Amino acid sequence: MTQPASMAEPSTECADGLTQARCAWHAWLAHERRLADHTLEAYGRDVDAFLGFLVQHRGEDLTLADLADLSASDLRAYLARRRQANTPFGDRSVARALAGIRSFFSYLERRRGLNNSGLSMVRGPRLKPTPPRPVSAAAAFDLIDLAETASQAWIGARDTAVLTLLYGCGLRISEALSLTGKDHPLPRTLRITGKGQKTRLVPTLPAARDAIADYVRLCPYPITHDGPLFRGARGGPLKARLVQAAMANLRGQLGLPETATPHALRHAFATHLLQAGGDLRAIQELLGHASLSTTQRYMEIDPAQMMAVFSRAHPRA
Repeated sequence: MTQPASMAEPSTECADGLTQARCAWHAWLAHERRLADHTLEAYGRDVDAFLGFLVQHRGEDLTLADLADLSASDLRAYLARRRQANTPFGDRSVARALAGIRSFFSYLERRRGLNNSGLSMVRGPRLKPTPPRPVSAAAAFDLIDLAETASQAWIGARDTAVLTLLYGCGLRISEALSLTGKDHPLPRTLRITGKGQKTRLVPTLPAARDAIADYVRLCPYPITHDGPLFRGARGGPLKARLVQAAMANLRGQLGLPETATPHALRHAFATHLLQAGGDLRAIQELLGHASLSTTQRYMEIDPAQMMAVFSRAHPRA
């Protein structure tokens, strides 16, 4: 490896040694661990940046064998450099970078017999859990309504359908964009495969079914059984970044904060169900959370709702 890499995706040309190991690890994450695309890209960027830093830090080419000799101070020096960069790492970025680097070295130990216990001595920052930041019900309706007014009718219908799935069904953006032609017409109960390949059943609202039908009717590209349901402007699969960009444009027009992201609509789905008296366990299943503690974060948004549930449910309340 003769120069630092800063690419977001793995190299397509895998030479022997370190670059080959890096590519094999990335493929393992994608095909066996089945990480989400954004996590896969972030881990790849972090490991590439670390390896590139080591080339500069050591002043010589880096080989696979060199990784066994790295010390905790090497990793600390890299993290310190990233915290001082023009776009400095925050605590969450540091934690993510450590997770990606540890994943790479764990893979090397299991698959290549390369052991480096020194890096395990580096501890990440303690992250304070932050409560979800949902949009209000009024803002969710405004966003969906405004999406329909795009310059091209079919793109407006498409964006409306996507946002309706996020707010009306609580889907992650990756889950909505993974739907294929076989999911049309949208059934009353949708089978979704989410994080960790965990499958769940999600009921669909008439508004979501109607929005999908409107989009398919207007879409200029054929929707095939196994092809992507949502198409980009040129007919390819719709990318998450395009939905995020459309959301940024919509929130700008409505004067909403930067926290009004596509994922904020999923947060709103859970929060508004909870505020209406929804059962926490049922909401956990609808969201596909592996742990109830993840769903309990929504209780922090509205403590009054938590007390109301307590008052209704406890026999001595």
